[in-house]
Amino acid sequence: MTDRRAQLAENLARVEERISAACAAAGRERGEVTLIVVTKTYPASDVRLLHELGVRHVAENRDQDAAPKAAACADLDLTWHFVGQLQTNKVRSVASYAHQVQSVDRLKLVTALSTAAARAGRELGCLIQVALDAGSGERGERGGVAPDGIEELAGAVAGAPGLRLDGLMTVAPLAGQYAGRQRAAFDRLMELASRLRASHPAANMVSAGMSADLEDAVAAGATHVRIGTAVLGDRPRLG
Repeated sequence: MTDRRAQLAENLARVEERISAACAAAGRERGEVTLIVVTKTYPASDVRLLHELGVRHVAENRDQDAAPKAAACADLDLTWHFVGQLQTNKVRSVASYAHQVQSVDRLKLVTALSTAAARAGRELGCLIQVALDAGSGERGERGGVAPDGIEELAGAVAGAPGLRLDGLMTVAPLAGQYAGRQRAAFDRLMELASRLRASHPAANMVSAGMSADLEDAVAAGATHVRIGTAVLGDRPRLG
């Protein structure tokens, strides 16, 4: 366990250096960017070690993995983010432990999340997932709503009991005009976020950037970066 703790500490320090350097290069304060560690496929013991090392935000993308992990770490002061494509039959479970759902991309999901949050007596933060590879009215290859669908979804979230509209999220697209152009993709997300804040001023969170492209996300203005392998190492193969 001490070897694993040392490994995580070293990796976290390296990621912290990258974020700090990216903030300095962009003329931003380090405190403007929140690190979310994506702990998918890794055990609850790693989450506990990360907490010991100062991590307070963790993310998961599969409810069947996240629910038992969150239960095992329920004594820790952690903020749990759900970042994967979410089926409505998993919403009740996710609403029982997640503090924020970053992958809201359709009206049916908004309705299900609102019902589950109200039943659980909780308020769920929601980010609209934007698919920059999707045409009008389409969903992206990795989930998400096309840019022209943001306003409708945002209005639905803002008016739904038990939900709080926090901002936007994207994953750098693998296809379309932004493929391989992470900085351009994140700049576009920031434009969309600015437009959203005009009608929803409190929705000021922008979640973008992962291990390979966090510098581009910070340069563009992201408020949160989602880092997995750079902290935890290469993911084990799922059998």
